[in-house]
Amino acid sequence: MPTIAIVGAGPGLGAAVARRFGAEGFSVALLSRDQAKLDALAAELGAGGVTARGYAADVRDPATLEDALARAAAELGPISVLQYSPLPSRAYLEPVLDLTPDLALEALRFSALGLIHAARAVLPAMRTAGEGSIVLINGGTSVKARPGFAGTSVAFPAESAYGEMLHDALADEGVRVVQLVIPGAIPKLRLEHGIDDVAERIWELHRSDGPFRSMLIPLEEGRE
Repeated sequence: MPTIAIVGAGPGLGAAVARRFGAEGFSVALLSRDQAKLDALAAELGAGGVTARGYAADVRDPATLEDALARAAAELGPISVLQYSPLPSRAYLEPVLDLTPDLALEALRFSALGLIHAARAVLPAMRTAGEGSIVLINGGTSVKARPGFAGTSVAFPAESAYGEMLHDALADEGVRVVQLVIPGAIPKLRLEHGIDDVAERIWELHRSDGPFRSMLIPLEEGRE
């Protein structure tokens, strides 16, 4: 059974993606910092027929992140899809004149370095299998800096650059690396089926070849 690992899993987008991939026969590894919340979400998904298990990890702590992904692969099966979508702290959404080096470094650990550790944990198995997907979920500051959102305006582009380089480097190996940019809070984007439309888009990105970056809606129609 294939496995999707959702880094930053929660009751919103993470749960919707879990249901969508679970409907296609995937097991689901749910990763975030709170084990109790993960267990509750896994139980809810299980009641709906989805095989899911929670693994507590902090993307700023490489050891916990790599250990969680290794345990998920051992218990559920090799990870064939990685979704990297941890929700940035409100602290990263401060004005640029208030951005300190320490806060910028933490934002980079959260977004760019966390992704690098996660990708390096799952890529060996994907490359051996000759297939797999890594899906980055980012806000609008990944493509357009905003002075009121300084932390993500620094960190998301670094994450994006690493993802785009992976996309190019792995293009001939059957491993997709893609980014979905969501320029605003999903409930405010007026999607016909709400969050399930986003989960469907992520499923389509996993299933098809294409460019590195996709926009959920045009940047000018949304907000970070």
